[in-house]
Amino acid sequence: MAAKRPQIASEIPFWVAFNRIPGLGSVRYQALLSRFGSLSEAWRATRSELKEAGLIDSVVRNIVAGRAAIEPEAEMERLEVAGIRPLTWDDPGYPAILREIDDAPPLIHVRGEIREADALSVAVVGTRKPTPYGKQAAEELAHQLSANGVCIVSGLARGIDGIAHRAALAAGGRTLAVLACGLDITYPPEHKRLAEEIVERGAVISEQPLGTEPRGDFFPRRNRILSGLSLGVLLVEGGKKSGGLITANCALDQGRDVFAVPGSIFSSQSQGTNL
Repeated sequence: MAAKRPQIASEIPFWVAFNRIPGLGSVRYQALLSRFGSLSEAWRATRSELKEAGLIDSVVRNIVAGRAAIEPEAEMERLEVAGIRPLTWDDPGYPAILREIDDAPPLIHVRGEIREADALSVAVVGTRKPTPYGKQAAEELAHQLSANGVCIVSGLARGIDGIAHRAALAAGGRTLAVLACGLDITYPPEHKRLAEEIVERGAVISEQPLGTEPRGDFFPRRNRILSGLSLGVLLVEGGKKSGGLITANCALDQGRDVFAVPGSIFSSQSQGTNL
């Protein structure tokens, strides 16, 4: 769980800059803040000082190389031009429900608006290739939840995710989409219009810096944010190794509720939900 500290505007560019450096996670951010007091001071630290903060050699090399290539103020300007707001642990706008998890992202990028009321939320996730039954279940459940004031969180993926987002919008409710790529990239590309609609009635969110293409190992990391933004996860169809099941397991690790739509015992699409 990240400790909340007073947010200083001049510090934000350094959070954005460090976010572009590989190998830094919440634990190492905490180490830098503990050792230097601020990320602006950490940005100016020598190699030996970075090692004194407990960073391994490879991460120190990444920071030194990153400082030579990254200009913090320029990174901020890129976000502003793209209409993206960076939220750090310390920002009052950072979702309190997400800050509670052990591996909360030090910084998230947001297009749109995350409201305090969005904490009343459920993540609706599942297979990219749903059956007609799965499509109907996802649509009905997401619509009813949204119509009753629950914010729908999902991952903008094909299948159940897209259905859940559209159902929330159709119900006049709010929805948050969490991506595994930079916010200047829409994945899958056919959901670009849907992403723009979500920005108008919620937010599109990512911890990844601009220009980051989706990568296989980014999706499990993204899934802990999906569950972290939610009071519970509703799994609608998914195999034993599905991303939806990974999200459900993240929710259990975070002490959040997990719900599953039961399916046919003969369907591979329901092996995850029927566990």
